[in-house]
Parts: sequence; C-alpha cells; structure tokens
Amino acid sequence: MKLDILAFGAHPDDVELGAGGTLAKHAKQGAKTGIIDLTRGEMGTRGTPEIRDEEAKNAAKILGCVVRENLKMRDGFLVNDEASQLEIIKIIRKYRPEIILINAPRDRHPDHGVASEMVLQASFKSGFTKLETKLDGQKQNAWRPKVAYKYIQFYDIRPDFVIDISGFMDQKMESIVAHSSQFYNPNSTEPETVIASKSFFESLEARSREYGRSIYAEHGEGFLVDRMIGAEDLMKMR
Repeated sequence: MKLDILAFGAHPDDVELGAGGTLAKHAKQGAKTGIIDLTRGEMGTRGTPEIRDEEAKNAAKILGCVVRENLKMRDGFLVNDEASQLEIIKIIRKYRPEIILINAPRDRHPDHGVASEMVLQASFKSGFTKLETKLDGQKQNAWRPKVAYKYIQFYDIRPDFVIDISGFMDQKMESIVAHSSQFYNPNSTEPETVIASKSFFESLEARSREYGRSIYAEHGEGFLVDRMIGAEDLMKMR
C-alpha cells in the first residue's frame, strides 16, 4: 500500500500530540496516512506495553489512518545506528510515502531528538539504489520521500510554518484521550506525571489557538523543515 503521508513517533502518542490535527485533516481530504511508532513506550510511568498497543490502534482509527505499525525498538534507549536505520528504511520502502512527519529535533524526552535525526537520515538513505533491503524475502525498491517535516512537541520551538487545523482540534484531542493510560484521568490511581496533569491538556489547547491566531485561524499545528518552503504565488500565502 502506497501512502501519501507517513508519520513517525518515538513513542505511541507522539504523533497525536504533535501532528494529530494535520493527519486528520489530510485523511478527510482523501490522503492515505499512516503512523509508525519506534517503541512501545514500555518505560512510561503509567500503563503497560499491551495497554498502549490497544490505545495506539484506537487513536489511529480516530485520525483516519490506514496503517499503524510498531518497530519495537527499546524505549528510553534509542540508538541512531545502522541496524535501526535499516528497519526504518524497510518501512519507508514498504509504504513509499511522499511526505514523512518526524519528531522534534530537540525535546524534553531524549528519545525524541534521537528519533528525529535517525528517521531523517534513514529517509535519505532509503533512496540509495545500491542499498539492498528485503521484506518478507522480497527485494525492495529504493524510495526517498520528497520532504520531511518535524512536528513540535514539549519544548516551545518557533515553527517554520503552521497548518490550519480548524475543525479538526476535537478529533485530535479525541485521539490523544484514546491514550487514556497516559493522560489526565481524575479517577486514575497511577502516579501523576507532567503529561497526566489537567494543565497539560490546557496547554495543548492554548498552543493550538496561539498557532492558529498567528495565521488568522482558530487552531494550528506548527512544523519545522530543513529546506526552503515555496508557494505557488503570494495570493495563497497567509
């Protein structure tokens, strides 16, 4: 299955938090979207890997994604090495996305920055015609996505551009709430964490509205990109 957009996250829920509204919007517009989680989030304070697997499946359905896979790398100890990059290359060649979304380049959780650089490097090497990979015994063809965009996570980083997600904020929040073991629940008996506080949900809403305000919209999601971004003409820019 060829995808239009493939979003990578170091942990289940990374993509929902940083780019959930963008994925929901593009799925509604007819784009084929998917999510790849590098780890199962097994080092998280709350929940279990098994619970998180089910939460991730439900969240993907809410966002309209047609694919969600987990590469089962080691949570908390991601390493940007050849073996890890090859697993990512196999996934990119399997789904041949035009666009990939990746973790923030630096963030509170060290896995995020490692994942960002690892996926970015793997996406380029995926286009090497002399780099051979096999999936289910079949040789894969080289494929390089056209562009990689980095979504913003915990740290407040100024975005290079903002996507208008007005009308999709509720869907984004529903996908986040689907990860119920991780976020605010007044009835939970598990330890409170930074992201499991009520104020964390409030901060998501506030950031979305701030990004939206910056482009004269109700809600927005910010992204970073290493290359220049072009527009067809001035009339289509905000």
